[in-house]
Formats: sequence, structure tokens, C-alpha cells
Amino acid sequence: MIATALTTVVLAVLAIGAALAAWQSRRWLAGRPATVGVVAGLRALPGRYLVDVHHVVGRTPFNARFHALVAGGFLAALVLLVAMGVAIGGSRILWLLLAVVLAVMLVGALMVRHRRRVLRPRELSQGRFSRLPLSLLGFSGSLLLVALDQSLGGVMPEALALALIAVAGVALADLVWGVWKGPLKHAVHGALHLAFHPRPARFHDGKGRDTGLKPLPLAPMGDNEPVALGVERPVDFAWNRLLGFDACVQCGRCETACPAYAAGLPLNPKKLVQDLVVAMDGQASDAAYAGNPHPGRGVGKAHGGAALPLIGADAMIHPDTLWSCTTCRACVQECPMMIEHVDAVVDLRRFQTLELGATPGKAAVMLEELRATDNPGGRALARRWDWAADLSLPRLPAGGSCDTLLWVGDGAFDLRVQRSLRALVLLLRRAGVEFAVLGDEELDCGDVARRLGDEATFQSLATRNVATLNARRLNRIVTADPHALHTLRNEYPAFGGNWTIVHHTALLLELITAGALTVTKPVGRSVTFHDPCYLGRYNGEIEAPRVLLDAIGVERREMLRSGLRSSCCGGGGGAPLTDVSGERRIPDVRMEHARETGASMVAVACPNCALMLEGVVGPRPEVAEIAELVLAATETAR
Repeated sequence: MIATALTTVVLAVLAIGAALAAWQSRRWLAGRPATVGVVAGLRALPGRYLVDVHHVVGRTPFNARFHALVAGGFLAALVLLVAMGVAIGGSRILWLLLAVVLAVMLVGALMVRHRRRVLRPRELSQGRFSRLPLSLLGFSGSLLLVALDQSLGGVMPEALALALIAVAGVALADLVWGVWKGPLKHAVHGALHLAFHPRPARFHDGKGRDTGLKPLPLAPMGDNEPVALGVERPVDFAWNRLLGFDACVQCGRCETACPAYAAGLPLNPKKLVQDLVVAMDGQASDAAYAGNPHPGRGVGKAHGGAALPLIGADAMIHPDTLWSCTTCRACVQECPMMIEHVDAVVDLRRFQTLELGATPGKAAVMLEELRATDNPGGRALARRWDWAADLSLPRLPAGGSCDTLLWVGDGAFDLRVQRSLRALVLLLRRAGVEFAVLGDEELDCGDVARRLGDEATFQSLATRNVATLNARRLNRIVTADPHALHTLRNEYPAFGGNWTIVHHTALLLELITAGALTVTKPVGRSVTFHDPCYLGRYNGEIEAPRVLLDAIGVERREMLRSGLRSSCCGGGGGAPLTDVSGERRIPDVRMEHARETGASMVAVACPNCALMLEGVVGPRPEVAEIAELVLAATETAR
């Protein structure tokens, strides 16, 4: 009687949950088609959940433990409950096993309660999420009493046992409801998202890193098919992208990592994703959102729908929110459900820029200059080499060959960046590296144009740069600009460009290791290294700069946010050009991180980082580009 009642309640609730999930899927299927490997994705799902997701969750060990206890206990309990009622029937051994797994789940539920009621991290959403500990405790605690009683022979009054089963049923129903619109969405939505992910290569069973933006077709794909230049409405996203947004469980890790949010700019990546989720509904409003809002913007004023524009002053996403993003991928790096926030931002920007011409602030002027002159400053390409007039840099003509091509990037127009480029050139000569430059044939790589949504200008630059490089023979390209490195390495292959691209920190380390450069004057100062987002998070290169700094004799100190979890300088994604203001400047926040180390110097390895951090006023550590430090450390006696 007890086993039958229990199994009936569980199966009924799970059946209702399956119906809700099917109802929910129609929202995703309203999106554009997407090609996915269904069988391969489902086969890869357990590994992605147990390896990739666990890797992110495991960064906070307490969270990893309660996830394992609650999920393991809950799933094992469901299996035993269904088996008990449907196929095997109740037995004292099964009841005892059920009691054990429920006890495990109860411990996890108590840890969840401790986190939400005692620790209370501010990034967690409230609302229906606040009921989670009560539901978990209600389900595991009530059934644990029933299971223990049945394993001992059933001394509990039957009415009391049925009452406890009813309590567990209500708690389970709340958990299932949470699968639809609450904290347990990752149990279904998250699993499907992992299986049908738009970037399957980013998981451990793929290449393990996939960060380049995909080309946007600029011409019709068929006779009657219109060109879709970016995303205007929710239904303009591919269905598996909509599914990905719906996998968000509002844990707030992206919010904590976002440099724009930390600086008080009107962007909270968690709220951004929730805006996209809510917008899938017919009459959408953010009034029910129960987390931290976009800084400076209240909740309840945004409205939209699946077929309505997403961007607008009263729409689900305000334009200032869209243009505050630096595309640093900190949110993507922290998301345990592997949501691709930056892809969504760029898709939305593409429609704003290509279809509406609504690029804000100085960004619009910069794009006009870029289209007209092939560099964002609107200057003649020949001016790029003014700083090297006395260096007699060898030019590589079409049909020529060299060992190493130096890609200087558009930082070469800036006085500050020219200092570090001169240091790099002197080091290459000191080490005897055979190198050359493209001269006036080096165009802007198109990084900023692409992040601002101007895919047409990017593709024009990419196509011409690829043709220029492919007309020459070279072993490798070295650059001091991580944005150029990322674009050439990860985004030019789609246009026929495939070369070995090396960051100058890796090359300088190689030269010191090989003995081509000798450290004669160790730096001997306390230095903290600021990881460039496009070198670290985008390309996984965090070791070479550190080993290089160690090799030249610095006392290296790490910031709290470093390596793959570093914080942005604020210079990426065209953000400095969009003129969106916040409570503070992002580089000021980052410099505060540097000050906390007590280091006397911040070492940088990116032109953007050098410019942004040197622009911080007030007492601060000195800012130095790594090439400048290596040059000073390898000076030979005259």
C-alpha cells in the first residue's frame, strides 16, 4: 500500500513534468533552424556534464559537494522509487537502500539551505529560487522517515505515512515546477543544451577551446531566402541558442566576473540572459525578475515578445546594456551551463550596426574611418611606420619569404604602443631573428569592426589581409597584439588563412630559453601581471608571460583575478568607443586589483591594456609592457 502510493505520486508528478518540458520546447523551436548531431550530442552528454560542468562548479568546492549529494541522492531515489512500485515491489532491503540515498540527499539539502539562508551570496536570485531548500528538505526528509519506518517493518500509523508521502509529493511537484521555470532548469534544459550546444568543440571531447566568431553570410543563401544580418527578435536566434539561454539557473557567477557590472555600467550578464529568456514569451516583461538588475536600471520597465525587437529604450534590452560589453568572455568562462553570452551580444550588435546603422558614440565614426582608410584612426597606412624610420625594417614583398613576419597592428599609430614595438624590434635584432614586416600592405585585422557588429567591414579586411599573407612564404607570424593574434589564428581560417601565429611573449621566452637572449640585469622589482583577455581566456595562453617574467628576475605577485579568470582592462569589444558611462571606469577597477598586490609595477602584454591602465590617474603602480622589461633585462655592457 505505502510503496504503491509512493510510486503513483512520483510517476504522476514526473509525467506532469514531462508534459511541461514538451510545452516548453515549443518556445525554443520557434527559433531558426540549426544543424546539430543529435545522437553524437546525446552520447557526449554524460561526459560533458561530469567533466566540463563539474570543472566549473568545482571551482567552489562547497557547491560541488552539495550538488553531488543532492543530485546523486535525488536520482538514485527516483530510480529506487520507480523500481519499487513498477517492477519489483517493496522489500525491507529496498526501503533501507532508499533511506540511505535519501539521507545523502538530505545532507546536501541542508548544505543548500546553509548557502541560501546563512551564507547568502548576493549574486543569487531570490523569488521562486528561495523555495529550493524547503522543497529539497521536504522531499528528502519526509520520504526518509517513511523509508526508515518501512525498512524496520512499518510501525508508523498508515495515515501518518500517507501524510508524509503527500508532503514529499508537494515538494517534488515544486521541484518539477522548478525544472520548468525555476532552479532545477539545468536538470532538463541544461542537459539538452549541453547535448545540442552551438559550440560543441569547446568541450573536452572536442578541441577543448572554440572562441572565434563564426562568419555571418552577407549574401542570400538561396533564391528566395532573405539575408538575415544579425538578430533583431528572439525568434531570429537559432533554436539551440534559445535553448541555451533557457538553461540559465541564475547562479550569478557571470555577474560576479563581469568587469562592466563591477564598474557600475548598465550590464549584468545574468539579467541579460534572463531578458532573452523572458522575451521568448508572448507578452514578456521583466517584472518578475528577482536578481540584481543592470546597474542604474530598475526592473519592470522592459517589455517584449518572441517576435518583437529585443533592443530599444523600452524593449527587453536597453541599447546601453548591449554596448557596455567588452566581449572579455569572463561570463562565458564562469558559466557552469556553458552559455555563450558574447555570441549573443555580437549577433544583436550585427543587426544594430548592419541593418539599423545604430552603432553609438565614437564607434560609428571609427567604423566610417575604417571603411575609408583600412585603419580605425583614419590615417594613411604609411604613417603606421613613422616610429620605425630609423630602424630600417625589412619589408616582405609579394612572392618573398622570411622566417618570422612581425604583425604590428593598429597600436603602431599610438605613441605609447610604439615604445613597446621598438623594444620588440630591438630584441628580435639582438637575438638574430630573421624577420620582416608587410609595410603599407598590412591592414587593420578587423577585430574591433567585428565585435561592434560590422561583419561586412571585417570580412573585407580579412579577405584582403589573407590574400596579402598568402602571397608570401613565412614560417610564423609574431604579434604583440592579442586581439590581432586571436583574429588571425581563430577567425581568418574561415577565409583561407592558416598560419602559425605566436604572441611575442611566447617568442621572447623561446629566445631566452634557447640562449639567443641573455639576462644580464634582472629586474628585481615586485611585478603583477595583467592577463589580456584575448590571450588568456580566448587562447588559453597564461603561462608564457609568467615564465618570461620569472626568467628576467621579477618578484611576481598574482592579482586575485588572474589567469583564465582575469578581469578585463575595459579596452576590448570596442567598448571604449561606445561612450556608455558607469559609476566607475573599468581600468580603474582593474588597477585597484593591482594595487591590492602591493606590487610596484603592472606588466602588460597587449596594446589595449597598456593604454587603458596607463590612463588611470592617481597613485598607482608603474605600467610596463613585457618587451620593455625584457629589453632592459638583456642589455649588454657597452
